[in-house]
Amino acid sequence: MTAREKVLGADELLDRFRRPRKGTLVFTNGCFDLLHPGHVELLAAARALGDALVVAVNTDASVRRLNKGGERPYVAGPDRALVVAALESVDAVCLFDEETPRELIAELLPDVLVKGGDYALQDVVGRVEVEADGGRVQLIRFVEGYSTTHLIDRIRGGPR
Repeated sequence: MTAREKVLGADELLDRFRRPRKGTLVFTNGCFDLLHPGHVELLAAARALGDALVVAVNTDASVRRLNKGGERPYVAGPDRALVVAALESVDAVCLFDEETPRELIAELLPDVLVKGGDYALQDVVGRVEVEADGGRVQLIRFVEGYSTTHLIDRIRGGPR
């Protein structure tokens, strides 16, 4: 399947991955503005937890509402979704426009909900819904030295 074929609208994503389904579905989300090794490692580790990995990517408007910085996102949403979809570890990508993917998570009810280790378990959006349905939340070790903010600082000539 090509990267473009892995980028789905919400309805198609739900039709394809909602219950009843075969196997263990893993879900994560993020902005993925400038894809870096920390993202790649997180997505590979997430995929290793199940049979399919679905990634929800914030739209441009959603990124701006998160106050990531006035210039962000640097890469347009459809392009970010395509780059994430090109990774072998990713089975499907869906853009979401809300501040959080809580509604999508509640409809999809993945078996495993994944976030980076920079999150506290109680702060993971969708945790309540997933755990109430018998699923689990998994925090993946944060890869030090990699963040989009750190990359932007380096590009602007900041400390390495």
